[in-house]
Amino acid sequence: MAQPTNTFDTYDSVGNREDLQDKIYMVSPEKTPVVSAIGRFKATARRHEWQRDSLATPNKDNAVIEGDDRTGNALTPTERVENVCQLFDAVAVVTSSQEASKKAGRSSEMKYQISKKMTELKRDVEAMVLSSNPAVAGNSTTARKSGGLGVLLYTNALHNGVGATTAHTSGAPTTAVTAGTARAFTEALLKTAMQNIYNNSGEMPSFISMTPTHKGVFSGFSGIAANRMAVTKGKQGVIVGGADVYMSDFGELSIVPNYIQATAAPGEVYILNPDELGIAYFQPFKSEPLAKTGHTDKEMVSVECTLVATSEKSHAKIDDLTTTGV
Repeated sequence: MAQPTNTFDTYDSVGNREDLQDKIYMVSPEKTPVVSAIGRFKATARRHEWQRDSLATPNKDNAVIEGDDRTGNALTPTERVENVCQLFDAVAVVTSSQEASKKAGRSSEMKYQISKKMTELKRDVEAMVLSSNPAVAGNSTTARKSGGLGVLLYTNALHNGVGATTAHTSGAPTTAVTAGTARAFTEALLKTAMQNIYNNSGEMPSFISMTPTHKGVFSGFSGIAANRMAVTKGKQGVIVGGADVYMSDFGELSIVPNYIQATAAPGEVYILNPDELGIAYFQPFKSEPLAKTGHTDKEMVSVECTLVATSEKSHAKIDDLTTTGV
C-alpha cells in the first residue's frame, strides 16, 4: 500500500509541537546510607574536639588486707581528639535568558540546579565519611579536609600484611593509612571483626556498609546458606539469592550495599555502631545568591562539617580487600 498523491504527513510538517514530558527523571542514585544512619552534632569552630576515656583492665586479684592503709591509685587523663571541618560547595550559574524561557520539568532553572547541587553535596559528604582521607588542618592556601572512617578507626582494623592505621589518641587523624596486600572478603574476617568489637568495647554494632561487589560476596557466606522463605498457598516460590541481615554471635547486623563506597572506599568493609558516630556541622546545608555581574544569576550551596567517632572501639573495618569479582 502507498500514500495517495500529495498527502501531507508528519514528516512534511514543520509546525507540529514537540512531545516532551513535563518532568525530569533522575537516573543517578541519591541515597546516603551511612550519613542518614548516624547522629548529628553541632560544631562551633573549624576544629571540632571531643574526649574519650577508658576503664582499667578487670583485675581478678584486686584484694586488700583488712585495715590496710591505702594510697591513691594511678589516674589517667582523658584522650582529647579532634577532626577538621571540611567546607564543601557548588555554584550554579544560569543566564537571565534561560531563566525567562518556558521550560519542561521545572518552572525555574536556578531552583532546579540548586536542588540538584544540594543532593550532590550530600553525596560528597557521604564519600568523605567512607574515605580513608587523613585530616588536613589547612591554611590560607590549602583547603581543610575531614578525616574519614578509614583513619578514625584503628583498634579493630583488620589489615593484611604490612597494612596499618595509625592510632588516633590525640589531635586529628592526619596520618594516611598504609596499604597491605589485597585479599578476598571472607566470613572468617567478618566474625573476627565482630569479636574484636565486643572484646574491646562490649558493644554490639548493628550496621555494615560495603560495596555492591562485597555484598555479592557476603551473600555467598556459608552461614546464611540455609535461608528459606515461606510460600503461602496460591503464591509462587521465591529463590533466595542474597541476604540483608546477618545474625552473628554478637548481635544482628543490617547489611547495606553502598554505591558511593564503590568509589570512595572500594577495598573496605565497615562494621558500625550508629550510636557512636555522627556528623558535626559547623555550617549547615544552605543556599545563598552571589553578586550579580552581568546577564547571569549565581547561587552557591555549601555545607561545612566533620566526622565524629565518639567511641572508635565500637566499630571495625576490614581493609585490603580485593575490589573485583565475587
